[in-house]
Amino acid sequence: MSRPQHRPPAAFRLDDTQVIIGPAEGVGRPPRGSAVLVTPEPWPSTPVTSIDSPIQLPRRSFRWGTLFWCAAGGLVLVSLGLAVTNLIEDLFSRSRGLGWIGLALAIVATISLLAVGVREAFGLLRLATMENLHRRAADTILSDDRTEGRALAQDLITHTRGIPRLARARTSLQGHLDDLIDGADLVRLAERELMMPLDQEARRLVGAAAKRVSVVTAISSRAAIDMLVVFGSALVLVRRLSLLYGVRPGTLGLIRLLRLVISHLAMTGGLAASDALIQQILGHGIAAKLSARLGEGMLNGLLTARLGLAAIEVIRPLPFTGLSRPTLRDLMSDALRRREDDEASQQL
Repeated sequence: MSRPQHRPPAAFRLDDTQVIIGPAEGVGRPPRGSAVLVTPEPWPSTPVTSIDSPIQLPRRSFRWGTLFWCAAGGLVLVSLGLAVTNLIEDLFSRSRGLGWIGLALAIVATISLLAVGVREAFGLLRLATMENLHRRAADTILSDDRTEGRALAQDLITHTRGIPRLARARTSLQGHLDDLIDGADLVRLAERELMMPLDQEARRLVGAAAKRVSVVTAISSRAAIDMLVVFGSALVLVRRLSLLYGVRPGTLGLIRLLRLVISHLAMTGGLAASDALIQQILGHGIAAKLSARLGEGMLNGLLTARLGLAAIEVIRPLPFTGLSRPTLRDLMSDALRRREDDEASQQL
């Protein structure tokens, strides 16, 4: 069997008359030493990354419920103002000293309420900024716009200014912004540089919260205590994850985050996934022989872990494109690895 003969490397100009550019099957074999046949290769197609965008419900033009709650809140504020005014007038009628004390307390309470309102407004603005970054990143991945990708990377650098652990990652990302051409590659680079250390810490927080919930609910003897532990752990976990990713929400922002996390968990079928994982880990026969409290503790821990994973996807300012989504199996692997490391350190 004869082997194909490869010509040695050679240099030539494309505008030379002896150079023929075209497919090999469409051009006859050129005479030896008289022409050079150049066969262009097809341009490799870039795989399209699928981005799971949340379902956008149609918004109503006018909401009567919003108008009702605004009017009711206004009436409550007016009634409180009148009550405080009457109280201060009564204090002045009794004694000028009591009146001035009541007026000073009212001023301090008003200033504190304004400060709390401003803080809540900034928390909601930071949450809206995070949602905007997530949406822009998904659009940039699909459109591959370099200008938008560069602007998004700059906004991410600004967004993570308050996270000291990302100082080196921000410097590295800033130095590579001019080296990439595709907008999707800029988003993936920003995700690898800025989100990878935060994702590792987030996985550790979720694993620790799940372990704590499973242990406490397994040894608890009252269902009310279990509910309080699960709900409190969920609140603390969502708040810690939001602080980790630089969102820093207030009370209203935390409530909105919980609503978004629960909605995401319901849409992605997190409860069914957790139930299937329990069946795979325990098995039907072993699960039936375990104690009820131990099974409930493990179930609560896995549900807390699933809630934490959903919170990561909601709070994270970038979708998972260049990095893989963390799963319950990843959390279990991390827990086993940390346990082995602890045992090895104790032996040393």
